[in-house]
Amino acid sequence: MRWGLLIATVAGFILAGYVIGSVGPWSIIDAALSIGPGGFLLLILYGMLVLALLGYACFVLAPDLPIQRLPLFIWSRTTREAAAEVLPFSQFGGLVIGARTLVAGGVPSPIVYAAMVADLTMEMAAQLLFTFFGIAMLGLSLAQGETSEPVWPLALSGLAAAVLITAAYAFLQRPMIEIAGRLGERLLPGARIKAQAVRQQLDALYRRPLPICTGFLFNLLAWVASAMGAWIALRLMGIDIPLLAVLTIESLVFALRSVAFLVPGALGLQEAAYALLGPLFGLDAETAVALSLLKRARDLAIGLPALLFWQIEESRRLLIADA
Repeated sequence: MRWGLLIATVAGFILAGYVIGSVGPWSIIDAALSIGPGGFLLLILYGMLVLALLGYACFVLAPDLPIQRLPLFIWSRTTREAAAEVLPFSQFGGLVIGARTLVAGGVPSPIVYAAMVADLTMEMAAQLLFTFFGIAMLGLSLAQGETSEPVWPLALSGLAAAVLITAAYAFLQRPMIEIAGRLGERLLPGARIKAQAVRQQLDALYRRPLPICTGFLFNLLAWVASAMGAWIALRLMGIDIPLLAVLTIESLVFALRSVAFLVPGALGLQEAAYALLGPLFGLDAETAVALSLLKRARDLAIGLPALLFWQIEESRRLLIADA
């Protein structure tokens, strides 16, 4: 697994370097710097708002917890995204750290794992709906234009993969919890009992339609809000492009990122997707790649302090436990 992540990371760096070199590095840098320090700070604050929406989407799936625990769920989502975007981890590494944050914060582990499984399901389902929107808007755009860019195979591949991943995760999550419990029992006595507790918690959660629907709606709202962040960034760069076009680009980029979930941060693939999709909607390749790099800079600005604080808290807990 470590070798696979290393190879994927190196390949991502090579692809990102190729895309930036092909488009023009100085043009990309000029476009990215045009936002200014104040604009970048606004992007950071807006990104934290999106994280709050995602944290609430998970919180509502943890039944009977007081509203005072909401900040912990927002912090958990922040550490999860930070690990996935900043560290050379896949999305799985971010999920582990997010779960660890909640458990260390005092939330019972069956509630944590059941809520995160359900939240990930709702997140995938919401993204699938957002991807369908992007595919429909792409079809309308290509039907009205004269471009012959070969984006349909890429877009449809992303949609197909998103459908398969969502369906597989939705239908196999219960058997996988059981299998994980059986395998874990060989290493950690009591693991199977804990896995059964998670499954019971998950079954009880799925029998409550209101939290499930609320989690889905807030995940969908977070996808749309995240895409609107790209539109805000472009406006701060002085680029006037319709919001609908930006939502379409972002929905397709999100889908391609999901397909490449084993590549840390979808490195290189995200830049290539922006360079390919941007010109279809009136956004030149230089600005599109600059937008991608701005989003990565924002993620670093949020993620690095978050991971540093998380590491300090983990060290403090270990010292207390040793004492």
